[in-house]
Amino acid sequence: MARVVFLLVPQVHLLDLAGPAQVFSTAADLGYDYRLHYVADREVVPTVQGVPLVADLRWPELTRDDLVVVPGWRVAAHGPAGPVGPADLRRLAEHHAAGGTVASVCAGAYALGSAGLLDGRRCTTHHEVQDGLARRHPAALLVRDVLYVVDDRVVTSAGIASGIDVALHLVATRHGPAAAARIARTLVVYARRNGHEPQASALMRHRSHLSDVVHRVQDVIDGRYAEPLPLAELAAAGGVAERTLTRLFRQTTGLTPLGYQQRLRVERAEHLIGHGATVESAARTVGFTDARMLRRLRARATPGRGGAAGSSRPGSETPPVATRAG
Repeated sequence: MARVVFLLVPQVHLLDLAGPAQVFSTAADLGYDYRLHYVADREVVPTVQGVPLVADLRWPELTRDDLVVVPGWRVAAHGPAGPVGPADLRRLAEHHAAGGTVASVCAGAYALGSAGLLDGRRCTTHHEVQDGLARRHPAALLVRDVLYVVDDRVVTSAGIASGIDVALHLVATRHGPAAAARIARTLVVYARRNGHEPQASALMRHRSHLSDVVHRVQDVIDGRYAEPLPLAELAAAGGVAERTLTRLFRQTTGLTPLGYQQRLRVERAEHLIGHGATVESAARTVGFTDARMLRRLRARATPGRGGAAGSSRPGSETPPVATRAG
């Protein structure tokens, strides 16, 4: 994503915008190629919180590598049709049709629905406006009580702080989990990921702790998960003995260091396979010598449906159910 374009409307919520904008801005500060743009149908855009925003009237030229984000607004401030005009709705639809990714935060999902991007797709929004979205767009497959949903380059999130989660997920998808973890730690937030498949994410389930030792070791594993990592080397990175590291890792994450590394490998392999890679090529890319171990780990740890290799307390989550809106 060379560009991240935020479509602003009157009575936009500041945190719906500021959260993901901060993630991508921090990514740019850390050397990733992101350029942020803010567009609207007026130069000065009022916000719910009273701080006016200045936006461009002209959209930049977009490519399929770019991301368009629609932050949410105060629903009561606008009529049933919403505040996004026909020209901007057409831009959203055309960008997605050209292979680009379109995302929404909170009530921004209404704009994606009006652009025809939610019909037959899984989606979510803030719990206070889910019923309204269901009535407005009955062909959408609404998923309730999750932070975000990704379906065919249409990304919808629950709103407010979940905009940070979905932005971190998009960074992790493109640049890997280490990049997202680094940005999350810079922002002093958990590297949470949620939705359907991401609910089992190692970044979400095993980074929500306060052990600096384990975080340091996880940083090493996140950045080099495809490499052989002897326990002695990881212990040295954490500044503790091997036995101490194993004990701390289990206490804070429920996994061994090897189990955590295998989870990262399997999650990355699942992403590659989902984008057309063969099991064999995905296995080699993530560090397995052949596909047999990957197949074995995938069979033992289906995302969102249980534990994973190396886990000392198997998960009990079941993926949220998508129901046709209305």
